[in-house]
Amino acid sequence: MFPRQARGLLDFLMAVLCVWTAYHHTPAGALVRKASAWAFSTKSTARPLLAYYDGVTGTSLAAPVLAPEVSIVRPLTDAEALAWGTHLALKGLDARAREPSLTLAQELGIPMTTLLDPVEGPRAARRLHAALAGDFPQEEARLAALFVGRVPARYAVERVAAEGRAPTLEALNRQLPPGFEGASVGAAQALALSTTFGLGWPVYESARVTSPFGERHHPVLGTRKMHTGVDLGVPVGTEVSAVAEAVVRRASEDAVNGRVLVLDHGRGVTTAYCHNSELLVRVGEKVTRGQLIARSGNTGRSTGPHLHYQLELASRPMDPLKFRATVRAMSQDTAP
Repeated sequence: MFPRQARGLLDFLMAVLCVWTAYHHTPAGALVRKASAWAFSTKSTARPLLAYYDGVTGTSLAAPVLAPEVSIVRPLTDAEALAWGTHLALKGLDARAREPSLTLAQELGIPMTTLLDPVEGPRAARRLHAALAGDFPQEEARLAALFVGRVPARYAVERVAAEGRAPTLEALNRQLPPGFEGASVGAAQALALSTTFGLGWPVYESARVTSPFGERHHPVLGTRKMHTGVDLGVPVGTEVSAVAEAVVRRASEDAVNGRVLVLDHGRGVTTAYCHNSELLVRVGEKVTRGQLIARSGNTGRSTGPHLHYQLELASRPMDPLKFRATVRAMSQDTAP
């Protein structure tokens, strides 16, 4: 009899846990919490419903993906952006996942400590790419070779080619033998990071950052909260431009973000533009780099005219300023 009672108690506790999870972490639970707050005239802690479907205001912690430790002092070329992405992705891997890259580095006489160095690492990563360029001319195939090794990558490339498909990371990963999951994740991170380094800026360059990325005292709620983007102090009606080619994934309005756009740049990179006065593009529309997509405003939960600009990698927010070139010049002999 006791085992049956214990099992019943366990089932009850699991049911309570499921109800609690649904109440606090699902759109249906958010709807119930908002309705309850309205009925009893209290303040709701539920997020806006649309926040459950994209990264805007929906993430409380910064991403574990690494950001540069040194300033990027000028816009990077495509090759340099790929090198920086490779360097940072390697730093984020464990020792076992780095082994294929370490083997290639040893062939070229590059110590792993150099690859992980914040100054020398991007230069060393460019040497790795140069060594693989002859056998793997396509960027994504070359990344696969760098992170999983020449032999597995060549096998995957041949299998993908036999199927008549382009050697994208997604296609190559499906053809890799078991055991390369960690390394292939590193290749995907490198590709996302290299895309991020190539992004532009959504408003004029001299716009003042009124609230940086990171934990802060919320100006409206009065509590410590994670600020998942940067606030740019610009007048209402300021032109907001797409930072790179993208597809519009969200164009809507809610009580927190105001009129908000979310752009998908591919490779796991998205950007969001909040508190606008006017949206000039629609969901599903393709936009080009520099295209006018909105006019800034003061809508939603805002204490003054500004643009909240947010950058996400794999649905996790990153500090956009870490990937933006500073103003001072940089000579070619110090380029990564």
